[in-house]
Amino acid sequence: MADVQKIIGLMSGTSLDGVDAALVETDGENVARPGPALGLPYDPSMRSLLRKALDDAQTVAAGAPVPYSIRDAERVLTEVHADAVKALLAKAGLSAGDVALVGFHGQTILHRPQQRWTWQIGDGALLARLTGIDVVNDFRSADVKAGGQGAPLVPLYHAALIRKAQDYDLPVVLVNIGGVSNVTFISNDLVLAFDTGPGNAPIDDWMHRHSGKPVDENGDFARAGMVNDDILAAMLDHPFFSVVPPKSLDRLDFDARKVEGLPPADGAATLTAFSAAAIAKAREHFPEMPNTWIVCGGGRHNRTMMDALRARVNAPVLKAEDAGWNGDFIEAEAFAYLAARSVKGLPLSLPTTTGVREPMTGGKFHRR
Repeated sequence: MADVQKIIGLMSGTSLDGVDAALVETDGENVARPGPALGLPYDPSMRSLLRKALDDAQTVAAGAPVPYSIRDAERVLTEVHADAVKALLAKAGLSAGDVALVGFHGQTILHRPQQRWTWQIGDGALLARLTGIDVVNDFRSADVKAGGQGAPLVPLYHAALIRKAQDYDLPVVLVNIGGVSNVTFISNDLVLAFDTGPGNAPIDDWMHRHSGKPVDENGDFARAGMVNDDILAAMLDHPFFSVVPPKSLDRLDFDARKVEGLPPADGAATLTAFSAAAIAKAREHFPEMPNTWIVCGGGRHNRTMMDALRARVNAPVLKAEDAGWNGDFIEAEAFAYLAARSVKGLPLSLPTTTGVREPMTGGKFHRR
């Protein structure tokens, strides 16, 4: 057990809502004991900075030089992550010297694995200096360069949690509903994972435009509306759903354009139904039907989405808390676990999770 270390994982997801920080005691293999965690919400100016970085990344992809706005966003993002580390250390009653590593995902601003390009901003060297803790970042690039999708990366941690729990008859599916949704199908020796389609991102963008709120709290806005079945059917006809996994998405691959012109509540209802239906369609790619679905990520708080998912799958749909986990921090915990694996040279991804040709390690190490 000497190999077990305290590691902090950091995640800023495609929902652009803030930084999640989680402490995990792990050896990067069989031991993963989650500890204290916290969320540090972004203020409106930070969200605006990141939204501009997302827009500007598209111009870089078209051949423009990297603008100062992206470099500025990276610096500010890194400083906010350093604040999250310091706040978590204080909450846990620890000093920087008690923690072996920080796993720093950064913020994805562009993901185009077909072009062997994925871009997460976040300055690992700066974070190591600001926190006084060694940092591992850039988890996705090696996988993408080797021909993988670079996403999702949480599945190996999902598998570690399920195998530790031993409370569920396999197969089990873990669903993460963030800005994009993804699934991890776990059955005996098989770990199969892929992005299913949109999660919260189109709903959040719709809410931002039509209500000024960042999210649809509890799904109440969508619940007040009516699903437009014709538009829903057209959205579900997207070619992405027939692509055999592994497969992954950029946050902007699905948006709210199809529901433009609907009353605001109906638009929210239709987008919410779309995200749930897209998750349920993942069953078409499973080798067998799962016995249980466990949902983590922010989308599990959306009661309308959870009800829609339950209506579409013929199995229990649980929240992460029902399994004894903290569903808000699974991804942050995962990047602590992956940081431990990275420094040991262990795989972060598999052919069945990202489509990479062979199990692939990754990450870049920055000494404090």
